[in-house]
Amino acid sequence: MPNAVSSFIQSVRTRTLSIGQMTFGSFLLLLTIIAATSIGSVVAIRHIDRTFGELQRLQSVGDLAEEIERRMSDLRFAARQAVTEPAAQPAGKVFAAASALTELLKKTRLELAPDQQEMLDGVTERLTNYRDGLQRITELMQRRGELVAKIPALREAFEATIAGLSDRKLAGDLHSAQIKVGAALLSRDLMGASDAARRMRALPIGDAAAARSVRDYAELIASTAAVEQEIADLDRDVLGTEGRLIGKVTELLRDAAARRGRVLSRDLARTLAEDKWQSIVLGIAGVLVGWMAAAFVVRRTVGPLTAITRAIRSLAAGQQYTAIPATDVKNEIGDIARAAEVFRRTLVDADNAREAAVRALAEQRLAEESYRKLFEGSIDGIYVTTPDGALLNANPALARMMGYDSPAELIRATADVSTTIYLDPAKREEYRELMQRDGMVREFEYQARKRSGDVLWLSDSAGAVRDEAGNVIRYEGAVRDITDQKRAEQAVAASRLLLQQVIDTVPAVINVKDTELRYVLMNRYMAGVFGIHPRDAIGRTTAELMSRFGSHKTDANDKRVLATGEGLGFYEEEYRDATGATRQWLVNKMPLKDADGEIERIVTVALDIGERKRGELEMRQAKDAAEAALRNLRETQQSLIEAEKLAALGRLVAGVAHEVNNPVGISLTVASALERKAAVFATEVARGELKRSRLNEFLETTRDASSQLVANLNRAAELIQSFKQVAADRNYSDQRLFDLGDLTEQVVMSLRPGLRKHNLTLNVECQPCLMMNSYPGPYGQVLTNLFLNSVAHAFPNGRAGTVEIEVRAAGNDHVVVAYSDDGCGMSLDVRRRAFDPFFTTRRDQGGTGLGLHIVYNIVTNRLGGRLELDSEPGNGTRILMTLPRTAPQERAELSAASGS
Repeated sequence: MPNAVSSFIQSVRTRTLSIGQMTFGSFLLLLTIIAATSIGSVVAIRHIDRTFGELQRLQSVGDLAEEIERRMSDLRFAARQAVTEPAAQPAGKVFAAASALTELLKKTRLELAPDQQEMLDGVTERLTNYRDGLQRITELMQRRGELVAKIPALREAFEATIAGLSDRKLAGDLHSAQIKVGAALLSRDLMGASDAARRMRALPIGDAAAARSVRDYAELIASTAAVEQEIADLDRDVLGTEGRLIGKVTELLRDAAARRGRVLSRDLARTLAEDKWQSIVLGIAGVLVGWMAAAFVVRRTVGPLTAITRAIRSLAAGQQYTAIPATDVKNEIGDIARAAEVFRRTLVDADNAREAAVRALAEQRLAEESYRKLFEGSIDGIYVTTPDGALLNANPALARMMGYDSPAELIRATADVSTTIYLDPAKREEYRELMQRDGMVREFEYQARKRSGDVLWLSDSAGAVRDEAGNVIRYEGAVRDITDQKRAEQAVAASRLLLQQVIDTVPAVINVKDTELRYVLMNRYMAGVFGIHPRDAIGRTTAELMSRFGSHKTDANDKRVLATGEGLGFYEEEYRDATGATRQWLVNKMPLKDADGEIERIVTVALDIGERKRGELEMRQAKDAAEAALRNLRETQQSLIEAEKLAALGRLVAGVAHEVNNPVGISLTVASALERKAAVFATEVARGELKRSRLNEFLETTRDASSQLVANLNRAAELIQSFKQVAADRNYSDQRLFDLGDLTEQVVMSLRPGLRKHNLTLNVECQPCLMMNSYPGPYGQVLTNLFLNSVAHAFPNGRAGTVEIEVRAAGNDHVVVAYSDDGCGMSLDVRRRAFDPFFTTRRDQGGTGLGLHIVYNIVTNRLGGRLELDSEPGNGTRILMTLPRTAPQERAELSAASGS
């Protein structure tokens, strides 16, 4: 009866009652209320009886809760030992204890009340979770044992990888990561161990084998940490939490039993009171239900039928989107409403189908027009052929491409495309095989013959069309003229070949590397250095190539180019080649960049500078030897110059002695004669025979002798003073003011004693008052050396001749000293080498070859002037010296320093 009522109420809620059911249901509800009043008492009695029975069952609930709690405590202890000490406590004993507890719960469940059964079911469910968690922990512990057994081998491989790495920074990072992993595992920081393993795996390692070893070790550590973490989570969430929940449920079971006892006591008293009022309530309810049932039947039948009628009338009036009410009602009224809804939808679908047909027809016409325009307006050739080679259709672009005026003309002229279009019929056969195998071709390239006989390259992309049986019935495709592209590719290939030939003939190292520092190009010269073929170097590094013959070379400079993006300029480096010889190179590295400025390649050019290095070494050795010889030569030259100065001074002294000898000799003769006259005069005075005439004669003789003595001694004094000044100027090189004419006369005076000996005439013409601030000593040495050079070389065999010296002003700041002789002159070769040191034509006669060299150095350096030589064989020699009136001090000091 309660089930029927519930079904009736559910039908009312879902509006599934038929009209008959609603009518008879109302009367049945009234009868049910009457019957319920009759059986109320019976129900109350039975309820009291059940209450007493349940109070008896509650007495055993407390004992059951205690037993469950005891056995659960034993189970938790055994499970904890199984997790922490797997060897001491096998998991099988734990599962046996759990099964025994489960059997106890099953046996006692039927003796409990429903709410107590639900609590016991909660204990059973928690116990099942507990056992499943323990099973999962056992599996994970086995998995952990397997992973831990793998650690030593992988750790040994990992440590060997670290030891074999050339990048010590990377090795240090890996070692640090390993230490962090160990520390995290020891401290049971599982997340830390997993993070350290992940960072270890993320380190960039160029060597694939090393990277694999590190990755395997890191993944093993991460897996071990994950298993440990899962065991800890299960231990916490299942063994801990589920155990506590089971204990809590047993506690609740005891509390529920106590509460249930109190409730049953109160319920017994309440049942007795309710039974009294039950009859009163059911009577009133019968009256109310009768009235409500009548109202319910009217509302659920008349109202919906009226609404459906209005909707059907609207549909008949053409309002297709009118909503039909009560379509969700599950009775006769709902059937009427749903039939009306089907009719409405049929009308709507018919209108939609008519509109869709109109749109589809318009779209088909538009698509056909678009295809026609595309077919005729395409710049690519479009065709349809049969497998046998018949051309079924072609567009205007294909006709123009093949040299025909229209597609129809092309189709008529093409009986078989394999012979008419294809230059090589074998390519058509290859085309058919690809179509048969793949059902399509993409960018199939072949040569075609035009109407004029010209050949062009075509790129064909097509697909096969099959019938219902799967047989190919035609080919549809498009072709593109790629003749210009092929020509460009051939030109590029020729250019590349020419470039390779050019760089192969260059006697220098040329190579190109990618950003991974692997060779993408190498010329034959460099390949010869490595002892390989250029093709064998592609894709390899310098270290890999040089390790073949025990040499090495770093790639630090290539990395600098990648880092800076700039060329390095020329620098030198050396390394051994394949023969073991050490080679020196002048190297330049430059980056090649793309349009975005990113480096794509590194170009290296290197020249072998071994010969140049050896030449530089030989030049340095020769330079050192030459400098040593030059020092010796300068020392010898200085000694010869000093000797030349002493010789000139000796000649000066000889000339002075000769010049002074004349006035001194005359004075000596006059003094001797005067001495004899004085002796005779003294004798006459002593005898007393002195006469006035003799006295006057003696006085006259004495005056003449005195006059001659004074004149000749003054002449000697002047000569000595002049020679003294010349000698002082020769010995001291201080700059001072002097009259150039007077100095010239003094120098010439020292030279005149040699004129008679050599039968020469010396003429001097000096402009007066030519004051100079210069070096008189070096100037005198110049005139002396020129005169002595003329005496030694210009007049051979004692031939008579003339030497002229002319001194005149040249503007306000310069003077000109012209020295000339009418001797034998100089040949062109002698004139060209006249001022060279140690050049002489009288080496056999003791000539040093320094006379004119000293003249040149004094004039151009010390005196700051310039010198011109003019001489012809048989026409004498003329030397023109232009001197500044004030000698340059700096040049004088520089000359003095170089002379010292």
